Amino acid sequence: MIAQLPGFQIGYDDQGDGPPMLFLHGFPHDRTLWASQRVALSPQARCIVPDIRGFGHSSTHGSYSMDQYADDVAALLDWLQLEQAVICGLSMGGYIAMAMWRRHPERVRALVFCDTKAGPDTEEGKSRRDELIALVRRDGTRVIADAQITGMVGSMTRERRPEVVASLRAMMGRQSAAGVIGALQALRDRPDSRDTLKSVSVPSLVVVGEDDALTPIKEARAIAEALPSAARVRLEIIAGAGHVPCLERPAATTHALSDFLSTLE
Repeated sequence: MIAQLPGFQIGYDDQGDGPPMLFLHGFPHDRTLWASQRVALSPQARCIVPDIRGFGHSSTHGSYSMDQYADDVAALLDWLQLEQAVICGLSMGGYIAMAMWRRHPERVRALVFCDTKAGPDTEEGKSRRDELIALVRRDGTRVIADAQITGMVGSMTRERRPEVVASLRAMMGRQSAAGVIGALQALRDRPDSRDTLKSVSVPSLVVVGEDDALTPIKEARAIAEALPSAARVRLEIIAGAGHVPCLERPAATTHALSDFLSTLE
C-alpha cells in the first residue's frame, strides 16, 4: 500500500488486528525485513511495516535525518488515523525509535529496540560513512551489500542458511543510491540518544542477536541499563543470530515480541 502524503509517499504493509505495532527496518533494508513477524503477529497486533524514506516504495527526495524519519513515521500514523503505536526498530530503525520518543512521545505506546545502540558515530565511524557514500556514488548500491553482508548475519546463518544470506544481499543491493546516501548521511550525523533513553516512561523491550558483530550484546545491555525503571525494561538475547535476528531466527524473534505484546494488553 501507498500513503500519499503532501509531496511525499510512503510504501507500507498493514496487516492484522489488535493494538498497532509499527516496525522500522535497518540500513540498507526495506519493509520485507519484517515479513515473518508481520504475518506471525497479525492475530495479536495490527502490524504496520513502512519503507523508510529513500527505501523500497517510499519517495527518495527531501531531507535525511533521524528526526525527519521520525516525522515521517508520525505523518504515517496521521494518515492511518492512529494516535499511538508500539514502535519497534532494528539498527537504524532503533535510532528512529529513539527520535520518535524525542520528538513525538505522545505517539509511542511502547518501544522495542532491536540490535541497535544509543551513542553517536565515532570519528572513525563517520569517516567510514563518508567512504561508503563515495563508493555508492561511484559504483552503486551493490557495494554496500558486498561491504556489509558478512557483518550483517551471524556465523551460524552463514554456515547453515545460505538462502537467508542471499535474500538479504539482494534486499540490500536493490535499494536506491539516493536513499542509501541519504541514510548514510543521517547515520553519520545522528545525535547521541543516551539522554533520550533516560526519559523513556513507556514499557520497553531490548532484543539483540547473540552473535551481532555490528551492535553487540554490550550495546543492548547499555540501552537496557540506561532505561529507567518506569520503562519496565526487558532484554532478550536471540541465540544463533547476528544483526538481523528477525530474518535469521524469525520464530524466536517473533516469540520475544509476542511475549512483550502480551504484557501490554
